Amino acid sequence: MATDTQQPGGEDHRRFARFRPPQAGEGGTMSLLDHVRELRYRIIVSFIAVVITSSVAFVFYRPLVEIVMYPYQQASLAIKAKNPTASLQVVNTGVVAPFMLNMRVAIVAGLIAACPIWLYQVWAFIVPGLLVNEKKWALRFLGSAIPLFLIGSALGYWVLPKGIALMLNFTPHGMGITNLLDMNAFLALEIRVILLFGVSFLLPVVLVLLNLVHVLSSAQLKSARKWSIFGFFCLGAFVNPSGDPISMCALAIPLSVMYVIAEWICRSNERKRSTDDMGIDKSEFDIQID
Repeated sequence: MATDTQQPGGEDHRRFARFRPPQAGEGGTMSLLDHVRELRYRIIVSFIAVVITSSVAFVFYRPLVEIVMYPYQQASLAIKAKNPTASLQVVNTGVVAPFMLNMRVAIVAGLIAACPIWLYQVWAFIVPGLLVNEKKWALRFLGSAIPLFLIGSALGYWVLPKGIALMLNFTPHGMGITNLLDMNAFLALEIRVILLFGVSFLLPVVLVLLNLVHVLSSAQLKSARKWSIFGFFCLGAFVNPSGDPISMCALAIPLSVMYVIAEWICRSNERKRSTDDMGIDKSEFDIQID
């Protein structure tokens, strides 16, 4: 009589295999098709995480909108303190505008809330192809890039009310002019400003990375220091929605300080590389051809 030799749980293992990332073969190698399958798995997991967190954010729509509109409310209070007759109104243009605003706020909040999950998926996809030393440097860069990006984003959120107040103060007084602010347009502006400050604070990480791959030297950074600092102040005056010195310096001064720190780190890395090279007799590798 034939007996069923199927291992317990084997059917379940095959059934749910599609929901697991492909396993590497001997020596940690994977075929191109397995890499594509793993990429698909990482994208699906990240997408599901964002959908879940966005759905939760959709329920808490009102407090999230209050956070979004806080910079404008602070700017409005500052304007009315100087000009009590100022007329400011927030509007939604169109029938679907309130729903679209709700969706955009929920998606942005979902992306932020799910960032530990999708960042881990990105890391899990990349890390198998890195060497031990490369993994160490990648962790260092991530450990410094994430806090810098968050600090820059928080600074952009803090500067935004000052910029809005300054720009709206150009409205002529006593002429019955009402400033209408579309909430969807304001959300797009707020995201751009916050991302701009966050990405700008990644400057030292990028400079050190370019130095490690021998694209940029500390001597080049030193020679370009004055012009770079001047460029930071120009950038702060141009991209910042405010033109006041405080808001401009809020971006320019931290960038200047981080530029100097990055220059010092690059110089230290070059000294370390030169010290390591001194222990190698390169003449042993010379090939004499008669």
